[in-house]
Formats: sequence, C-alpha cells, structure tokens
Amino acid sequence: MLDTLIKNVRVVRPDAVDIPLCDLGIKDGVFVSIAPHLDQATANTVIDGQGMLAFPGAIDSHTHIGIYQHPSVDALTETAAAVSGGVTTLLSYVRTGSLYLNRPGPCVDFLSELLQVSQGRFYCDYGYHVSPISGDQIAEIECIACDYGAPNIGEIFMFYGLHGLHGRSDTQAQWLMLNEGDHYDLAHFDFICREAARLQHIYPERADLIQVSFHCETPEILRAYETKIRSEQRSPDLAAYSAARPPHSEAIAISIVGALAHAAGLKQVNILHISSREAMEAALRCRAVYPEINFGLEVTVGHLLLDTNCPMGVLAKVNPPIRPREDVEYLWEKMLDGTVQWVVTDHANCPRDLKVASTDPDNIWLAKAGFGGSEYLLPALF
Repeated sequence: MLDTLIKNVRVVRPDAVDIPLCDLGIKDGVFVSIAPHLDQATANTVIDGQGMLAFPGAIDSHTHIGIYQHPSVDALTETAAAVSGGVTTLLSYVRTGSLYLNRPGPCVDFLSELLQVSQGRFYCDYGYHVSPISGDQIAEIECIACDYGAPNIGEIFMFYGLHGLHGRSDTQAQWLMLNEGDHYDLAHFDFICREAARLQHIYPERADLIQVSFHCETPEILRAYETKIRSEQRSPDLAAYSAARPPHSEAIAISIVGALAHAAGLKQVNILHISSREAMEAALRCRAVYPEINFGLEVTVGHLLLDTNCPMGVLAKVNPPIRPREDVEYLWEKMLDGTVQWVVTDHANCPRDLKVASTDPDNIWLAKAGFGGSEYLLPALF
C-alpha cells in the first residue's frame, strides 16, 4: 500500500519540455511511482492535485545562511522558508572574518565549528562553499575540497579589499580579520586560481568538480563612483545605488577573472549573480577568448524579478545592485536561451531592524545589503 497518492498533477522533470498529467505515489517519504492512472485503491490517502504543477525539489546553490544571525538561529527560519517554496537543498557560501561565526583562523577550524552548530538545525539538505580570506588559508583548499567534500572555492568577493559590504569603507582589513601583511587583492585571487588549477591537475578524477566562484565587482570603480554619486545629492534610492556600483564595474572584474584563470591554467570558473547586460556580454567575450575555460554563469531570481523602479525600495538593496528594466529583460533572454547555467537566490536574509536605518529608513546608503528569496525561487520564476 502507498501512504499517499496525489492524482492529476502536471509533472515537471529536468531536461523535458512536456509536463504530462500523472499521479504520484509516495511510500515512507519517497516517491515510488510516477505514472498516469495509478489505482487509488492502493493508497491510504488520496489527494486530487487538480492539474497543478509538481516540481522536483529545487537546489538553491547560492545562499548565505548565518550572515546576519548566528547560523544555528538563521538555519531554522531560512530553511523553513526554503522548503515552503519547494527548495530541498541549500548550499551556503561562508568565510572567516566578521559575520557568520565572527572569527579568524584556519578554514578547517571554522568549518568544523560551523558543521557542529549546523547539526539538527536545517529542515532541508545543506552544504557549504568555503572562501579563503587570508593568505595561509589557501594551503587549506586541498583539505576543504578533498576531505570535507567542498570543491567549489568561493565566493571570492573581488570588491572586499577596498570597499565594504554595504558601501564605502576604510576598515576592510580589520573587518575581514586579516593577518598582518595579508592583502585581499588580485594577487590573493591569483594564488587561489593557481592552487585550484594544481588540484585539478593532481586529482584528474575530481577536476570537473574543482572550481572557483567569483563575485565580480571592481573595488576602485565602486569607491570612486559611490563618492561621485553621493556628491551629486541624488535621491538615495535603488537607481542611485545601481549608478554607484555601475555595470562596467562588473564587466571589468569578469574580464580580470578570465585573465587570471587563463594564466593559472584553471579549467572552471563561475561568474556569480550577473546583474546587467554589460556584465553578461563581458562573460560571453571571456568564453570566446578563453575556450579552454568553462565559464559557469549564474543569475538570481531577484535580478530577474526586480528593477530600479520596484516598490520595495531600500529593502531590495543587494550586491551587485538591482538594475534598470532593460538589463532585467536581457537577463531573461539569456536565461531562456540556455546561456545561463543556474538560477539561484543569493539568499542572505537580513531582519528589518538591521536592514534599514531607523533614523532614515528610505536612505539606500544607510541600509544593509542582502535579502531573502529561497521560498520564492520556484513560484516566482514560474
């Protein structure tokens, strides 16, 4: 006997263009039968799906669980939200320094503590991507990739060395808790790429899994343009924030990633949360110039749904910024034609009392970056 039989649903499957009307048979929490016209006499409970869509559980491969609240607290609320929207696996980018566990030190110590505080706190399957922040952490990449099973290295935040998470900053080394003499800069990214390339060479059976993922924004451009835009006394809204982190900042950083990967002999890099036409075209140029490198391209559902005129205002502050409508339409075009590999959320939920400034809640410069979205990934995309 089946525990539950859900009849009359349109089944969405990977790599299929049709959505046939089928029944779903469930036994011990597992789908054991997917076929038309299953006998309802074989089930203890029968539910009429009324022609609704039935999706497989989604994987949100880019999230930040524990960024604004302790991971043990954040995991409960954010994964409850995720499963309510059909996301059954979350992969979270993490690092040492401020936020997350608020600690420096070796990656393996950080990850061991994170796995311990995560145990029993997730309503869905989960895993972590780890970003080397200090120079000595690069030597740990092999252990993280091979022993801990986390071969995607990143998120490499290319703007962190000179520019803050929420805007301009002069305290980045302190915020990242860097060691004396460490610099979070292009040379650091170069060494990461070279170590990943070395591992691809000595572990050929894992070479396709070993990759480096980049958040592409150029810090010098951000610092100069934020100063310029703020001096113009523009309305502190989403349009101003987009202008302060302009699309060509993304494009320049993407071009640098291509050059770094080529010089290192790295075979796989991922360009995360592409937000603009200019950035997407830069990524496509890199694909053409460096055909030996696999450039994985990612967009977020937030960048597909929101534009600078959306009513959410400062609640939609995120990095890279929400862009004008013409950029949004271009992202849809490239998602629908198969150029983009992943649609994700970059879920980094920030409680409202932290997100906006109580003294000036409509001021984009005072608001924090990041918002949730895993619960909306499937329904909003549909």
